[in-house]
Amino acid sequence: MNTAELAASFAIFAAKQRASEEVTPDDLLIGSLRAISRFGIASIGQWDLDLEALGVDWMLQPVGVQPKVAYSQEAVGIFDRAAQMAKSTGDQTVGVNHLLAAFASEETVVMGELKHKYGITSASWRAAVAQIGRDEISNDKPPHSPDPGKFEREYLTAEEAAHLLGIHVQTMRSYIRTARVPAFRMAGERAIRIRRADLDKIMEPLEAEKGEE
Repeated sequence: MNTAELAASFAIFAAKQRASEEVTPDDLLIGSLRAISRFGIASIGQWDLDLEALGVDWMLQPVGVQPKVAYSQEAVGIFDRAAQMAKSTGDQTVGVNHLLAAFASEETVVMGELKHKYGITSASWRAAVAQIGRDEISNDKPPHSPDPGKFEREYLTAEEAAHLLGIHVQTMRSYIRTARVPAFRMAGERAIRIRRADLDKIMEPLEAEKGEE
């Protein structure tokens, strides 16, 4: 499990603790901070953020498979922004550092509280997050570039479909949950597959705005 997946797992856990069926940006931020924390302290640049001060019981861990929940549109927007940041820096996968950087301009309850308490600005937050090295946030092996040949198959995994469209996998899963993208389950298994041809159906031409030539 990479750090972005760990952050998402903690975010789902945070939503469930609130008895909510929807993951909000605040849940995602808490999940991201938990993913990089040690003993309840998430160190980002000059700030040592105490999860307990944010109302998080950091010793309570998710157990077993996390239940399926929906992501709010705002949370999906965070994932998409993180994916764009990863692409802009040439990273093959989205990490927790990209998720954290995506909160730089956010004014959610938790982020707003942190900005007010520590005098955080968008620029100072991005600069601090940029100092988080990959070795500090992940014990995974460096990601390999996707094999282009595997995308020639008719049926793709959610991760492969997301890669082809240039969006985050959580956005693709949201499309599947809302039936925007048809998906198929392999007989007798939990694995989900998406038909390549169905990806074209969700694309629509961009019409020129009035007055534009």
